[in-house]
Amino acid sequence: MQFRHEHKHYINYLDYLVLRRQLKAVMQPDVNTDEAGEYHIRSLYFDNYRDVALQDKISGINHREKFRIRCYNKDFAFINLEKKSKINGLCAKIKANITKGQVEALLAHDTDWMATSSEPLVVELYSKMKSGQLRPKTIVDYKREAFVYRPGNVRVTIDRDIRTGLFSTDLFNPDLPTICAGDQQLLLEVKYDNFIPAVIADIIQLDGRRQTAFSKYAASRIYS
Repeated sequence: MQFRHEHKHYINYLDYLVLRRQLKAVMQPDVNTDEAGEYHIRSLYFDNYRDVALQDKISGINHREKFRIRCYNKDFAFINLEKKSKINGLCAKIKANITKGQVEALLAHDTDWMATSSEPLVVELYSKMKSGQLRPKTIVDYKREAFVYRPGNVRVTIDRDIRTGLFSTDLFNPDLPTICAGDQQLLLEVKYDNFIPAVIADIIQLDGRRQTAFSKYAASRIYS
């Protein structure tokens, strides 16, 4: 598992316009980007009856993890199960491809197939659903612009229109009713391995921006 640096910063619309122009000049767009220069992300997060993932985030627990199912552009032909871990301020993500039919089975409480999956991550989720009572909890939708830069394995994203499906787990409903998840701000995220190249650092100017511990999942739970 590769742990990476991850920094989040609130930016205003003027920041966004300047950053977007500069990032496009030196970085490549993410492969998921559409003709408008962005893509839609929908994630279904897991938690248990004690909201352990939410409480660990709010409390700033040093070693924590969360599971989610994620799809892009409301295209349900490609779906990932992901586990995101955070230790000592560094983040790591592992993922496994799963099918729409498998997700539908999981949502219908048919999980026996998970125990014999060839994907270790699916088996791990199954174990934690049994031992820790993890269950699908809520949906988060948002739009993202993403840029990549090979040296340092840098990834810069700008997220907006972050919305929550409240108590819904209806992942495959393209018309799922959602509402804004808290204050609507633009969120800049910068991820890299061991170093961030000067050309990117100069554009981002990390020291001059207000860093935040914002969590899309935590924001989606403000009403519940």
